[in-house]
Amino acid sequence: MIDQWVDIALLGLLAVTAVAVLRLRNLFGVVMLFGIYSLLSAGLFVVLDAVDVAFTEAAVGAGISTVLMLGTLALVGSSDRAPSHRPLLPLVVVTLTGAALLYGTLDMPRFGQPDAPIQEHVAPRYLEQSGEEIAVPNVVTAVLASYRGYDTLGEVAVIFTAGTGVLILLGRRRRREEEDA
Repeated sequence: MIDQWVDIALLGLLAVTAVAVLRLRNLFGVVMLFGIYSLLSAGLFVVLDAVDVAFTEAAVGAGISTVLMLGTLALVGSSDRAPSHRPLLPLVVVTLTGAALLYGTLDMPRFGQPDAPIQEHVAPRYLEQSGEEIAVPNVVTAVLASYRGYDTLGEVAVIFTAGTGVLILLGRRRRREEEDA
């Protein structure tokens, strides 16, 4: 019973944070709210027993992404300009994307369903054979570092590329300011 109240409280805080992000015009405040949103999401993942995903969300979503967005704000400033056009096209694109995503979830098994493919094939294989196949005693480490190693490598590459891009942009701005002075 208490788990359901925690889920409802976290989902409510996520909704409030999302609405606040939409209403706020100061980009610094928006970046801070995105960090809070990521931390709340990480808390929700912990409640759902997905601690590895929660750790990744906290590190990437709340940590690195916030630093990258603050670096971007250093380049563009922290105030939002009013759009010169009506936001109808972005609204249509977001609505269609959301509808496609919801349509894509219709074939998914229910959460925790015992006869879902992940419960019948993948999870038992990891638990029973990871010690022989990987020779790592910890199953979570075997999954993250070996079975999903390419996924983890891709995530690291994306973060490295984004950080490098922000550093290049910051370096260009400093050179321009030095040339103008």
